[in-house]
Amino acid sequence: MDTVLSALRAAAEPSRLRLLAVLGQSELTVSEITMVLAQSQPRVSRHLKLLAEAGLIDRFREGAWVFYRLADPARARDADAVRVAELAAVLVAFVPGDDPSYLQDLRRLDHVRQQRAQQAAAYFKANAKDWDRIRALHLPEADVETAMLELIGPGDFDHLVDIGTGTGRVLEIIGQRAARGDGIDLSQDMLLLARAALDKAGLSHCQVRRGDLFALPFDEQSADLVTVHQVLHYLDDPATAIREAGRILAPGGRLLIVDFAPHQLEFLREEHQHRRLGFTDDEIETWARAPGLDVLRARHLKPEHTGNQKLTVSLWLLGRAGVANRSSSGRAA
Repeated sequence: MDTVLSALRAAAEPSRLRLLAVLGQSELTVSEITMVLAQSQPRVSRHLKLLAEAGLIDRFREGAWVFYRLADPARARDADAVRVAELAAVLVAFVPGDDPSYLQDLRRLDHVRQQRAQQAAAYFKANAKDWDRIRALHLPEADVETAMLELIGPGDFDHLVDIGTGTGRVLEIIGQRAARGDGIDLSQDMLLLARAALDKAGLSHCQVRRGDLFALPFDEQSADLVTVHQVLHYLDDPATAIREAGRILAPGGRLLIVDFAPHQLEFLREEHQHRRLGFTDDEIETWARAPGLDVLRARHLKPEHTGNQKLTVSLWLLGRAGVANRSSSGRAA
C-alpha cells in the first residue's frame, strides 16, 4: 500500500502528470523534456527525480546522455515495481486527450521529433553516396554479411522485408533467395542508390519504397524473413520498431537484427546522428517478448584491433521457439 500511495503522491502534480503522459509517447532526454514542457532544466530534473524514485519512470544512462521513459512492467525487478509500472500506464490512460496543456505538449513533442528527423535526413543526404564506406569503418561488411547468411540458414523465402534498407545491400545479398523482396526506407537519397544497385544486380523481383518503419505497409504475418540491419541505433523507440517487425512476421518466420554492442564512442552521436550507443542481449530479449518472439541465436563479432575505434557488431536471430522455419516450398529450412 505504501508503494502505491508514494507513486500516487509523486504523480499528483500537473507538470509531473503531463511528464508521465509525454514519456508514454516517447523516450526522451532531459534537454528534450525541457523543450516539450517549456520549463527550466532544474525544475524538470526535480520532477524526473521524484517520478524515478517512485518507480513511475525508468531512467538509464548511456554514455553522456540520460534517457527517460515510462516504467515498463517487463523490466520491473519485483512485484511492487510491476504494480507501480502498471499504475503508470493507467494514469497516462486517464489523461484527457483534449486537455489544452497536453495537446500543447504533444505539439512540442512533434517538433522535437521533427528536429531529430531533420538532423538524420541531413546526415543521410550528405553521406548517402559514402554510406557503405562509412559502415566499413566499424567492421568489414563481408564478415557481417557472412555471419548474417549463416544465421538465417539455408533455404528460400516467400517474402523478404528489409527495414531501413539504406543502399539495398541486404536485398542484394539475400534477395536472390526470395520469391519477393521489399526494402523500406525514409531517405529518398538512399532509395535512389538502392534502386540502382538492384537494377545492376538484376533483382527485378525486389523493390524499395519510401515508408515508415513504425507503420510498415504490409499485412500481419506476411513476411517469413525480416531484416533490420544497422537501423535501431538511429531510433528513439527501437522497442516499437521490433514490435512492428514482429507484427508482419509469419508463423515460423525469422527476424534478423544487426547492430552494435554497447560502446562509449560519443562522437557517433554528434557526427553520425546515432541515438543509441549499442544494445545489450537483455534489451533485445526484452523487446522481443512484446511481439511473442524469442532470441534463438546471437553472435557478437569483435574487431581484430581495438585501437582504431572499431566496434563490436552483434547479430540476433528472433523467432518463435519450437516453430519450424518456413521456406518458399513449405518445408522447414
